[in-house]
Amino acid sequence: MPRLFTALALPEAVRTQLTFLRGGLKGARWIDPANYHITLRFIGDVDDRVADEIAYTLSSIQRDPLSIRLCGLASFGSRKPHSVYARVEPTEALSELQAEQERMFQRLGLPAEARRFTPHVTIARLRGTSPREVADWLTVRGGFAVPPFEVEEFALLSSRASTGGGPYLTEELYPLEAVPA
Repeated sequence: MPRLFTALALPEAVRTQLTFLRGGLKGARWIDPANYHITLRFIGDVDDRVADEIAYTLSSIQRDPLSIRLCGLASFGSRKPHSVYARVEPTEALSELQAEQERMFQRLGLPAEARRFTPHVTIARLRGTSPREVADWLTVRGGFAVPPFEVEEFALLSSRASTGGGPYLTEELYPLEAVPA
């Protein structure tokens, strides 16, 4: 059974910039730069038939390329931090792409995503790190930003069950091309 999700890949230069943030945070398990991505929708474990339906359905998406900007850092889990991430500036186009996928997956009978879409790139997963340590780390690196970059495709990825995610396998790529008016 594949464990699937859709995501946007990051250019090499952006992944390199993110690696400069590594270190200085007790209890952090740093994500391998090859695994940095922006998750659009976590799908989960599905059988091969459903995986094929998902792959086919995603091919009908027609959207323009996206302009993406990483700006700032934050953490998930306020009282018990569990990860730190680079914020992705929300845009209408990004939200619409994610929402279209959500609607498609629900029509296929998949349960609705319970969490609100928060575009981000996970940098590290945390274990035993205090909120104060996270706040200090974020303060030192708070001005993080990279210039906007263009994304011309999204991917259907699979992963094996593991702690911290990865390695990820690209199952299918879907172009984001200028849509005729």
